[in-house]
Amino acid sequence: MSDDTAEGGVEAGRTRPRKAPTAFRTISEVADDLQIPQHVLRFWETKFPQLKPLKRGGGRRYYRPEDIALLKRISDLLYTQGYTIKGVQRLLREGGIEEAGFAPELPLGEPDRGEPASAEEAVREALDTLETLAEELRALLAR
Repeated sequence: MSDDTAEGGVEAGRTRPRKAPTAFRTISEVADDLQIPQHVLRFWETKFPQLKPLKRGGGRRYYRPEDIALLKRISDLLYTQGYTIKGVQRLLREGGIEEAGFAPELPLGEPDRGEPASAEEAVREALDTLETLAEELRALLAR
């Protein structure tokens, strides 16, 4: 996968960068670009109904640019900012993630002034996260 393969006029290793920005991407292309395993992307489709890649013959997924932008935001919220899946779902439901960007207003682990409901919610979110991890592990074992 070096640049040497493309110098002789053969562009087999460089076909992806030549796609138009509005072109659809396969799940493998998106997984490679975002450095997220394909099974995680498929799992996110079950958790985030806003993600709706086109499915063609044989169930192949094709992601639109807006799907990819949403996946990038979800990835950032989950992996960089520390949100739980429930927290990201809430942001999406309440419109916290806009087309132009998002405002992280529900950081993980910040209870609302120690009220019992907030502590209970934090425990529920932790359990949801553990259930999500268990589902991902089951998906890996099923391979």
